[in-house]
Amino acid sequence: MAIYQITENEIKAISRTTFSESGLKEREDLQRLLKYKIEIISPDTLVVAEEFGEWDESRRRIDLLGIDKHANIVVIELKRTEDGGHMELQAVRYAAMVSTLTFDRLVDIYADYIKTNDLDLDAEASILEFLGWDEKEEDEFAQEVKIVLASAEFSRELTTTVMWLNEYGLSIRCVRMHPYESDGKILLDVQSVIPIPEIEDYQVKIREKRQKERASRSGGRDTSRYSIYFDGEQIHSHIRKSDIGFCTVQLLNDKGLIDQTAFEFLRTDNTCAFQLLKMVSEVTETNKKYNKYRVSRDPELIFNGKEYYVARNWGKESAEAFASKVSNKFPSITYKLHSD
Repeated sequence: MAIYQITENEIKAISRTTFSESGLKEREDLQRLLKYKIEIISPDTLVVAEEFGEWDESRRRIDLLGIDKHANIVVIELKRTEDGGHMELQAVRYAAMVSTLTFDRLVDIYADYIKTNDLDLDAEASILEFLGWDEKEEDEFAQEVKIVLASAEFSRELTTTVMWLNEYGLSIRCVRMHPYESDGKILLDVQSVIPIPEIEDYQVKIREKRQKERASRSGGRDTSRYSIYFDGEQIHSHIRKSDIGFCTVQLLNDKGLIDQTAFEFLRTDNTCAFQLLKMVSEVTETNKKYNKYRVSRDPELIFNGKEYYVARNWGKESAEAFASKVSNKFPSITYKLHSD
């Protein structure tokens, strides 16, 4: 695509150039400048790391690592080449490597980035503000890893591969950056190649439809919710299964039903494979690392002067088993499972 300058007497073509001819380098120039203006290639994204790589037996590094407004991890790879090389395969490897990041680990990563770039920011507060969260929501965090590829051009082989991967549920965006030279100035034409802007909504809807169809065939990710009732009155509505233990303990405590017998019932329950009530002083580093308890919050139950957290490691089957056990023990408490 050509770019033209309209003057009083003519329409003048602006000469296209290359990054190498312009003396622009990937890391020292493109990466350095784009990290402060990332919306050019990845809207609604917060950059949290540069040259990120902390995996064993690998020297590979992600050019830019970010998070979007929906709390998805964003892997951003830059190339100044004319065909993009094999950046899509490299980015997929990176996406797999960061797919297990937790919210707390991302805060640590961003804190390092803030320090390196001499920014006057608080890492956790900045991320929460960007996401619009009052507190971290681990269950909503990093449900997807998105990939943004930015290059001077993309080969047909690369774009074909990207479109095929997107068909199978990945989210890869290809952004073409063409440099132009005019009167000693470098201009940058930025265009989305995949998805095509005019039909992006349609493409996204088609991809989501196919993902749901595949999920339906294979069982898919469990998104069920629970409502909890006390004597027929709804107390909690459409809670995540990770909150079923906490909300149950909260309800029992609010109703004054936790005597010594009830406490022992709760204290010894390990339906979700972790002790339901964990004394604050008993929480281990492993518990913290894998977010099995809400250790960032205040204690969730105080009984006989001791403070406890409530387990959150629930699967669909363990949540249903727990609900059944509680209803047998406390008939006034009932649960309703919502599959939507």
